[in-house]
Amino acid sequence: MSTDRQTGTGATLDVDHSDAAYRAWLKEAVRKVQADANRSADTHLLLFPLPEHWGIDLYLKDESTHPTGSLKHRLARSLFLYGLCNGWIRPDRPVIEASSGSTAVSEAYFAKLIGVPFIAVMPRTTSTEKIRLIEFHGGRCHFVDDSRRMYEESARLAAETGGHYMDQFTYAERATDWRGNNNIAESIFRQLRLERYPEPSWIVATAGTGGTSATLARYVHYMQYDTRVCVADPDNSCFFEGWTTGDPDVACDRGSRIEGIGRPRMEPSFVPGAIDRMMKVPDAASVAAVRSLERAIGRKAGGSTGTGLWSALKIVAEMVAAGERGSVVTLLCDPGDRYLDKYYSDAWLDEQGLDIEPYTAAIESLLRTGTWPH
Repeated sequence: MSTDRQTGTGATLDVDHSDAAYRAWLKEAVRKVQADANRSADTHLLLFPLPEHWGIDLYLKDESTHPTGSLKHRLARSLFLYGLCNGWIRPDRPVIEASSGSTAVSEAYFAKLIGVPFIAVMPRTTSTEKIRLIEFHGGRCHFVDDSRRMYEESARLAAETGGHYMDQFTYAERATDWRGNNNIAESIFRQLRLERYPEPSWIVATAGTGGTSATLARYVHYMQYDTRVCVADPDNSCFFEGWTTGDPDVACDRGSRIEGIGRPRMEPSFVPGAIDRMMKVPDAASVAAVRSLERAIGRKAGGSTGTGLWSALKIVAEMVAAGERGSVVTLLCDPGDRYLDKYYSDAWLDEQGLDIEPYTAAIESLLRTGTWPH
């Protein structure tokens, strides 16, 4: 730093990084991502059949109807807009993501849409159908043997290639406009407006990044609704333990068998103070619930849908026992055809040592008698 005394008008340091070609590319990229949202109709709100005399309505927000077939389409769109508008995503440089599948499928779609390379860092155990879909959309899969290494490997690849590590687990909760702008919470309440119970007693979500539960809970608080938010957590995941103990440093030594949700650490996008309740759901219960869903409405869904549905049915049972009327909403996160070799395979269940029969019997008992077995 100069110590010379300045006289008159001092020098003004002026560095201009304006790049007309980049700004033109950026405007076109943002337009394409926003146009995708404008072309997409809202996702459906499906009714799960319950006995009419209960006076309770159970809905599933069917996120499988997005162009890339899952709830993660919303997240990927938000993350791409966030990365573009922050100047992080650049022409011809790869976008890299740590993902067990559905987020990577959706991000591969948006990367192809704006013309940048995409690399998904994922566990080697990811379903073959998800790998096929990522590659169908032009993405490349980079495998790790230990799911806990996805973060550091993604960061390493970004540094090595000059690309952008999207980091859904950090940015999911801040990339989404939780006050509205047709987020999933606003959509649910708008679709319930003409139903007999337009303000649900409970909304049940699951947590992968934690971004969806944060959006739902923040929107409910912002709009001053009485709706409560429950998060269902699978086996081999740390969200439940971290939430109940208040310890953000909890860790698991293995990854979740329910793809798309459950994490071996408390992710930065999980906002524990915003939600009201959590349930720890056995993996066998998740599979039993998703198979029961197919029998009830004729639709196959992924394992994370079963995790949320099991918890939603437990809440319904509590409402029946208390003589309460109202509605409950959970999510149909993605289609089951991505998991035919897992959650719909008896051989896979045997290999994993999962017995779904007691949980199937519990659901059938509830739907038949209105009581939840103890």
